[in-house]
Amino acid sequence: FSSQGLMDPEAATNGTAITEFILLGLVETEKLQSLVFVLFLFAYLLTVGGNLSILAAILVEPKLHTPMYFFLGNLSVLDAGCITVTVPAMLGRLLSHKREVPYGACLTQLFFFHQLAGVDCFLLTAMAYDRFLAICRPLTYSIRMSHSVQWILVAVSWACALTNALIHTIALTTLNFCGPNEVNHFYCDLPQLFPLSCSSTQLNELLLFADGFIMAGTPLTLIVTSYVHVAAAVLRIRSVEGRKKAFFTCGSHLTVVCLFYGTGIFNYMRMGSEKASGKDKGVGIFNTVINPMLNPLIYSLRNPDVQGALWRVITGKWSLT
Repeated sequence: FSSQGLMDPEAATNGTAITEFILLGLVETEKLQSLVFVLFLFAYLLTVGGNLSILAAILVEPKLHTPMYFFLGNLSVLDAGCITVTVPAMLGRLLSHKREVPYGACLTQLFFFHQLAGVDCFLLTAMAYDRFLAICRPLTYSIRMSHSVQWILVAVSWACALTNALIHTIALTTLNFCGPNEVNHFYCDLPQLFPLSCSSTQLNELLLFADGFIMAGTPLTLIVTSYVHVAAAVLRIRSVEGRKKAFFTCGSHLTVVCLFYGTGIFNYMRMGSEKASGKDKGVGIFNTVINPMLNPLIYSLRNPDVQGALWRVITGKWSLT
């Protein structure tokens, strides 16, 4: 049976008996597969196009050359990357009607997904810190959030996420996969691969749980702390217009934080629930498609500076600025 995978005679000694996984995808019937293909292709083009447009707008509009938009530009690159790691491979499988994914390709996808999602975690924290400094420490803002500080925050985010992704990927290679290899999902991820292991996943699950506190708990605590100070400072602003503007710039970021962390915590902090495959796929769509697609919309909505820059990018009139 294909569901038992290709067996490698020497693999038992190396700890891996399966050389490929079978991703069952989102739907089984051919008609629905065609619909899923069209919807996900449209979502992919829209997400990549939207995020790269935001990046272009930030690069060409002098008004947007501020720390907040520097981080937003980085976030746009990450969102385009995150959807590129998962969706094109799924579209390729739908076109070829082949659901097999080599073991190495599965691990590679998992590594890059955790790398990019990890940077997202820390970058959203850096953006909250930026809002805290801008609103609560305006006099020292330009010094505390200088160009070098911005680049250091981005570099540290990438380094921490790289460490995290490497730990999980290396830990996964120690597991022995020798039985069923059907993954009831549309991309390779830890919660779906753990139940297929013939060896104990206790250490891996412990790593994932501890990692949840580091990658989600610490950034979330810092974000909440920043916004408690921001809210207190905004409420002291006498001008109603000033208050509205401050709440709105923070509101966009908080919406993205809630979507990102809400789906992330649901996906990784409830190990051992194998029956929730339908929910897993729904959360997976949110993580890899809907969140990256919504981010450009959330940040450009009711933001005249971004909208104006986007319009100039679309019409090719950026040389006028």
